[in-house]
Amino acid sequence: MKALIIVDVQNDFCPGGALEVPEGDTVVKPINKLMDSLDCVVQTQDWHPSDHLSFASNHGNKDPYDTIEMEYGEQVLWPDHCVQGTEGAEFHPDLKNKPSQLIVRKGFRKDIDSYSAFFENDHETVTGLHGYLQARNIDELVIAGLATDFCVKWTALDARKLGYKVTLVENAVRGIDIESSVDAAFDEMREAGVEFKNSGEISD
Repeated sequence: MKALIIVDVQNDFCPGGALEVPEGDTVVKPINKLMDSLDCVVQTQDWHPSDHLSFASNHGNKDPYDTIEMEYGEQVLWPDHCVQGTEGAEFHPDLKNKPSQLIVRKGFRKDIDSYSAFFENDHETVTGLHGYLQARNIDELVIAGLATDFCVKWTALDARKLGYKVTLVENAVRGIDIESSVDAAFDEMREAGVEFKNSGEISD
């Protein structure tokens, strides 16, 4: 059984958003086309409180993209984004939501960020997604969304660690790309055994 995992296709990650991923909205069309060809559709949603500690604005002497040390390790500081209940946290208006069977909200604990759809950034606190997929007898994941070098990458890597067969949809992901982080992310995923395909190869 296959599931489509749609990572964080939200207004704040699309053009004009608070944490814009270049060409982030171009992932919507191929994702919509994939939805009807897989057994299960899951969406993730960044869902931060306004006082989230990953926001640079909550550290008086820090700027966005600076890094700090948290209890769980290094943390990139971000512009305020995907704040609970705001328009920026909503899914892109052209993204089909009706086929989705589960929405996983992440990053709602103010003291810890959450990139992966499976774990918080301490790599221990679970989101519940793995248990859900196990109960649905899902053993293969098709991953798309935003951003390639952060939430998409960590979702794919954790999925491989948990034993899933993973395919990344190359034309349905876009990255922030801090100091060649997109290329590095592709290398990490490739080394972990993630396969790469175009959406047409999956839906046909």
